Amino acid sequence: MAFDGFTLAAVTDQLSSALIGGTVSKIAMPEKDELLISIRNNSTNYRLLISAGASLPLIYLTEANKPSPLTAPSFCMLLRKYLSGSKITDICQEGLERIVTISFEHINELGDLSEKKIVFELMGKYSNIIFVNENGIIIDSIKRVPSSVSSVREVLPGRKYAFSNELYKIQPVLVDRKQLDNIVSEVPSAEIYKALYGRIAGMSPLMAQELCTRAGISYDIPANGLSVSDLDSLYLQLHLLVTSAVNKEFKPTIIYHNDIPVEFSAFESVQYRSAGYTQKHFDSISRLLEEYYASKELYSRIRQKSSDIRKTVVSLLERASKKYDLQKKQLKDCEHKDNYKVYGDLLNTYGYALKGGEKSFICRNYYDDNNEITIPLDPNKNSSENAKRYYEKYAKLRRTEAALSVEILNTVNTIDHLAGILQSIETSASENDINQIRDELIEFGYLNGKSKDKKKAIKSEPMHFVSSDGFDIYVGKNNYQNEEVTFRIASSNDLWFHAKKVPGSHVIVKCNASVSDMPDRVFREAASLAAYYSQSRTNSKVEVDYTQRKNLRKTPGGPPGYVVYNTNYSITAEPKSEI
Repeated sequence: MAFDGFTLAAVTDQLSSALIGGTVSKIAMPEKDELLISIRNNSTNYRLLISAGASLPLIYLTEANKPSPLTAPSFCMLLRKYLSGSKITDICQEGLERIVTISFEHINELGDLSEKKIVFELMGKYSNIIFVNENGIIIDSIKRVPSSVSSVREVLPGRKYAFSNELYKIQPVLVDRKQLDNIVSEVPSAEIYKALYGRIAGMSPLMAQELCTRAGISYDIPANGLSVSDLDSLYLQLHLLVTSAVNKEFKPTIIYHNDIPVEFSAFESVQYRSAGYTQKHFDSISRLLEEYYASKELYSRIRQKSSDIRKTVVSLLERASKKYDLQKKQLKDCEHKDNYKVYGDLLNTYGYALKGGEKSFICRNYYDDNNEITIPLDPNKNSSENAKRYYEKYAKLRRTEAALSVEILNTVNTIDHLAGILQSIETSASENDINQIRDELIEFGYLNGKSKDKKKAIKSEPMHFVSSDGFDIYVGKNNYQNEEVTFRIASSNDLWFHAKKVPGSHVIVKCNASVSDMPDRVFREAASLAAYYSQSRTNSKVEVDYTQRKNLRKTPGGPPGYVVYNTNYSITAEPKSEI
């Protein structure tokens, strides 16, 4: 996450445009370190969320409301006393530091205009929301910091407010070419991106790495490894970046890796223009932050909710794999069963020559061109008893082989089924998707529980895309959805796609006309989706089978969504999560 000075500059710009001149209508504290301020301006209602949480400090406009405690905390009551009905007069950022000040104008007890300020310091675990009067004296803060906690800077009521030590960094707008040389020379052995974000205000590791990438240099080389031309290029990119911030030329962007949000930035990212990464742009930084944190929260919640199921499936897969290995070993032992029948036949033919007590018997094997063969014997048994013993071994191994062949097939089907379920877990995008998978595990006896009535079963919709040429494409996220898209949504002439010989999603293209009239691009886009939503999604190229729906048959007695087909074509596709 890169909530750096540049991101805060974009937030400050949006807040200034939306809130200055507005009136505070409500103040709440949904969490102990979080404010939710409602403001009405230009006939529009806004909600400003400010969080000083140690793990997730942030500030942005949100449309979501949050429940508040029945009894408001004292800091919330204090803000209500002074700021309810007040007017926002200014919102500013201290240079490109992660500090934003919101100024309020209100009527005091004497009926005079008075000014108050909320200073939000976005400093990781040291983040704070500080309430200050017109003389710069701290009235209170959401986190009080006594001298026992910080000997450098107290944050207590009655103390004079002073900016954090962060302000000792150099403002990027003031960095000239000579100062850049000085920054590099101060830490010659440090990686260059660390030297940049360690000395220049507003920089985060992400932004420092981005700056190096734009300058065409590796961000992890030592600072003293840069040439003069490297430094010239680095200074030029820093100047361009600062100019974009000063001119408010922001382009809020979320970076995704395999559909998972990994970073965000106030500008488009150059360093993440590579395979596996996608970027989504937003018209406002607040919309970006709200979606980013909502997506991260959803992803974390789904991962947490699915962790028990994933562990169960992985454990069952490991058990089934061990069972398969043992069955294969037992089956290999059965390969020698015919030898025992030969021993029995030869003993019945030549055993009359035995006198009793022998431990072995050498005779001609008429099954093998009369070559000599040595038959081990039990000296306590006569020839007929030894022959019977070998016939019994042969019969037992033959029965075992027949049973193992069935059991191995069942074990292979179980492994395939569990591997498909594991892939479905990775594809899940909602809690309902996870609940559907849980229902399937219960239905097939992998988990204890009661199977739900199918009429009351949890409904989770397959993914729906529209191709570049306007064709509807449906993608199942689990076996139940695969069953639905293939045997309910699809018509007999629609096209069906699936990654070859690996667990994955069923992809259906609604043809709406003859297949021969469909553009080649539709085939490529559908195949890319089938490749991505499969076990082979990390490969650069994936082979995908496709055929018409009418060529598919359900696997007899198999799990939902399992099919067999004999007529198909293949296409090689690059995995893509979207069209």
